[in-house]
Amino acid sequence: MLVPRNVRLLSWFNFLLDFRPYAPIAILYFSQVSGSYALGMSIFSAATVAQSLFEVPTGIFSDLIGRKKTIVCGAAASVFSLLFYAIGSLYVALLIGAIFEGLARAFYSGNNDAFLHDTLAETGQRDSYQEWKGKTTAMFQVGLAISAVIGSLLAAISFQAVMWVSVIPMMLALLVSLRFSEPRTHTPQDLNPYAHLRQSFKNTVQNPRLLKLSAASILGWAIGESAWLFRSAFIVTLWPVWAIGFAQMLANAGAAAGFYFAGRIIKRFGEYRLLVGGMTFSEVVNLFCVLVPTVFSPALMSLNSVFFGVNSTAISGLMQHEFTDEQRATMGSLNSFAGALVFAAFSFFMGGLADQFGVIPALLCSTLLFFVPVSLYRWTLRPSTASTPA
Repeated sequence: MLVPRNVRLLSWFNFLLDFRPYAPIAILYFSQVSGSYALGMSIFSAATVAQSLFEVPTGIFSDLIGRKKTIVCGAAASVFSLLFYAIGSLYVALLIGAIFEGLARAFYSGNNDAFLHDTLAETGQRDSYQEWKGKTTAMFQVGLAISAVIGSLLAAISFQAVMWVSVIPMMLALLVSLRFSEPRTHTPQDLNPYAHLRQSFKNTVQNPRLLKLSAASILGWAIGESAWLFRSAFIVTLWPVWAIGFAQMLANAGAAAGFYFAGRIIKRFGEYRLLVGGMTFSEVVNLFCVLVPTVFSPALMSLNSVFFGVNSTAISGLMQHEFTDEQRATMGSLNSFAGALVFAAFSFFMGGLADQFGVIPALLCSTLLFFVPVSLYRWTLRPSTASTPA
């Protein structure tokens, strides 16, 4: 099977975009600058609030003017975000960096999946979307895994040095984005953006299956991402700072494997068994590690991430199947908009919970709440309506 040039470039772009040495120590750095876990988590909240404000306009932007230009704008915003994070001796600098990060995420959200879908559709490979979605997304995790080790070792010397080193891959990602070509399947449209948004919203609310999938993915992402970003605060109570990156490397390596083989695994087992069974198993393991914390807990929690890669690909494929071609990016952005709002609220709540009661109660709360989206997936994809493996 011939791999389109855009797909190869997207793999490298994803690798560079998530080559973030600061990721393992982000909550520690933000809390050090701001003075508390709640304010540290507020940086993540600010990024998602900004994303939510920009989400729908950038989705319309993508559908109206093109996928490539949208990616380039996102890459430029990522560079500015890391620059302000690196400057971040003041809380306000971190907030500005968070706003640019939210803008970058909004440009990518909906658009990059649509870019991949349109590229494959143009070469007659639409049915292989889940396979290539998994393989290109795996590069995010490869970048995170490699950079996590570098970042944790540098963090033992200086958090500030880690932040400045993190700027370099963002600049390289911007250069790669300039080499993309606009898929011919997608033709920039000359439409009224308000009418386009109204139609996208209508298409979403009139599709009951899509509504349930959206609710599950929104809650799952908001709760799961908050817990993931906060996990370093738990690991540092069991491991030294320089070792945090190794726990994240294990997690990212597992997620990369999950993403890479997701297409085959989904065909073999089906979305229902993977989303309901896989998520349930992961959360039971997380619950045990939090309730019985030992030196082995970070490694055990990291090994769960293989399910993250497979399940993220399954969710994306299910939702892309429900989206319309004309509003594909905007419908994806509407879903991300809601997810960003829920994440912003929950992550700040989680930080405040940790300040008040401790790190372990905060993680315990998020783990128990994650069973809500698992139940929604079970309802939506129960065997009578879900796709099953051949």
